[in-house]
Amino acid sequence: MKLLLKLIGTILKLGIYACIFLTPVLGVWLASSLAAFSNRSTLLSVIAGVFLFPVLPLLWELWSSYKRRKLGKSGEQTLTWGDRLTIRTLVINLVAIAGLLIWQPSNSFIALSTRGDWMLGGMKGDAVEVTRQSLFKIAGGLEGLYNAFNKNPNERYDDGSNKIKPEPQTVRVARNPFENLPSPSTSKPKLDTSNLQPTANKPQTTNQAAKNAWAWDGQGLHPVIASMPANVETSIESVAQYIVSKETDPVLRVKALHDYVADRVAYDAESYFAGVYPPQDAETVFRTRKSVCAGYAKLLEALGKAAGVEIVYVTGKSRSQVSELSGQGHAWNGVKVNGQWYLIDPTWDSGYVSREKGFTKNYRTEYLMPPPEVIGITHFPKDPAWQLRSNPINQGEFLRQPMMRPKFFADGLSLISPQRSQVDTNTNAVISLANPQKRWILASYSPKGSSGSQNCGQPIQDSQVSCPLPSSGNYEVSLFTSTENRGKFDYVGKLEFNKT
Repeated sequence: MKLLLKLIGTILKLGIYACIFLTPVLGVWLASSLAAFSNRSTLLSVIAGVFLFPVLPLLWELWSSYKRRKLGKSGEQTLTWGDRLTIRTLVINLVAIAGLLIWQPSNSFIALSTRGDWMLGGMKGDAVEVTRQSLFKIAGGLEGLYNAFNKNPNERYDDGSNKIKPEPQTVRVARNPFENLPSPSTSKPKLDTSNLQPTANKPQTTNQAAKNAWAWDGQGLHPVIASMPANVETSIESVAQYIVSKETDPVLRVKALHDYVADRVAYDAESYFAGVYPPQDAETVFRTRKSVCAGYAKLLEALGKAAGVEIVYVTGKSRSQVSELSGQGHAWNGVKVNGQWYLIDPTWDSGYVSREKGFTKNYRTEYLMPPPEVIGITHFPKDPAWQLRSNPINQGEFLRQPMMRPKFFADGLSLISPQRSQVDTNTNAVISLANPQKRWILASYSPKGSSGSQNCGQPIQDSQVSCPLPSSGNYEVSLFTSTENRGKFDYVGKLEFNKT
């Protein structure tokens, strides 16, 4: 029995020692991942790790021994040399890790979640994948710290009165949108709007087409919204009842509600950039016709309630053309149509914002009920249930997804490589695509954080984009598509490249 207890004690002691001496490894991993994310030398992080163990603990021990001898305390110490070295190692490396986390509380989680496997490079195999997933799982431990330093200001407008939760969507099949997402233009019929007239008695015959058309193929404003008399727009209830009286199809009714908000409300760019928001309640937004994302979502929620349509307010993170890889606080909507839940973002369908020009109106239907796995590339709800996926992803997986918009998939494109939001290169930035519809593709690059951009070349119909990055640094490569080789090109996504 004594032998067994001694064996258990030895095993526990060795386990404690192992955990302590793993702290330098964790410190090097964190520092090197931050370096990889910022396109700095990972070698310096490794050298710093060697300094933290064993160099600095040994120097500390030598200095302590020198001080003891100088003070005449050269007698036997309570702790052994190995115990002292272990404790010093633990203290030094915990201080180093804490310092990194205090210095980069948000970027620590982002760096570990997106570049924490940098040392695996292009390695493949079952063992490599297990290691990679283990690293990302450990990185998930810092998610709470990240969230604590990245509060979503739009949550304040969620009054908690709406307790609707999406029930499990068992008929949905979770898929990776970068692999086998069917193109809507080939697998789904286009929406026929020839019979959409703003008359109360005209029957609607587009129900089946509307149900299937997640990519609305550039359809304009719903006719009910385009021709709505001014005397109807006196209240939220009046607008909602008018839409209900003119549109009987449940899907097109949702489109009309979405179109009203996306068309009638202008984004409050001035307040957004100042970081000080006026009231975002539905009544204020309806009256002023101006808001940030919270106001768009609250107005659509109120219109849905008045129209008898289940529309809820959803908050979380979003990643846009102008946001960081990590995204920013955002608000959008969930809607239930024909027994199925979908997601809508009327803010992003109303136009776009820049610091130089403010809000530019650009109505579209890109974020009107796209598949969950498509909108889930740019939108990450606080409540996982609102991902509407059969298997919700975590925030690290969300950050690792390339930032493609729904139009990328609506154009029949699929991304072959890279399939990560940020990658390294020592030559050109190369993006491989499947382009069965032969869309014209234009690519541009800009140093991260820069407002200027440079085209990578002429528009192509090829399946590979090669962007000659001029020098080492962190770059954003943006993709644009068109059906013609000239004229207007639509933004469809971006990836980050670190050129070494």
